[in-house]
Amino acid sequence: MPPEPWADPATPTQEVPYAGPPPTAPGGPYAYGPPTYAPPGWYGAPWGPPPPRAPQRPGQVITVAVLSFVQATMVLIASCYIWFIASLAEFVATQAGVPPQRLAALATEGTVLAVLGLVTVVVLVAAGVLALNRRDGWTWWVLVAAHAIQLVLAAYWAVRMSGLSDALAGSGGGSLASFALVFAAGPLTSVGLLLSGGARRWFGVLNRDGAQA
Repeated sequence: MPPEPWADPATPTQEVPYAGPPPTAPGGPYAYGPPTYAPPGWYGAPWGPPPPRAPQRPGQVITVAVLSFVQATMVLIASCYIWFIASLAEFVATQAGVPPQRLAALATEGTVLAVLGLVTVVVLVAAGVLALNRRDGWTWWVLVAAHAIQLVLAAYWAVRMSGLSDALAGSGGGSLASFALVFAAGPLTSVGLLLSGGARRWFGVLNRDGAQA
């Protein structure tokens, strides 16, 4: 070992034996085990099969729910209009030429039908919400009943308007009867969709093999 340049030349030096490279860790170079390398894309757990997808709601069910909300809006507007007309029954009867003795009956009938229409609005909205959130046979029956009631009311209005055509002296009773049938289009479509196989299987009314549940 060469002497240090700053040491006293007269002082003898002592060579120190080589002890090897300094340790890199207290327990040696592999104190925590040899390094491991994971394959690309592996982050501690192997990739498993993807979770099964939840069953998709059929288009028939979504269409029925939308038609329920549309029908509820139409009936709500019509019921408010009927209620307003019933409150002005005397004036309307005078302008239309309806006999005075029928005034009280028309006002009562209009009020009852308006209240009934508002009740069916609540039923339609509830049925539409159930169609989008539940999947059981009870929901299917509620939807069918809600739209069947609308068909009955539309048929009643068509017959009632036709019966008033004579009292209105040809002032549009037939056109009013035809307009009442517009309220039957949505419920008729909804009932047809609910009776289809896809909707009945979704609500558990029809088994996969086509048998009645």
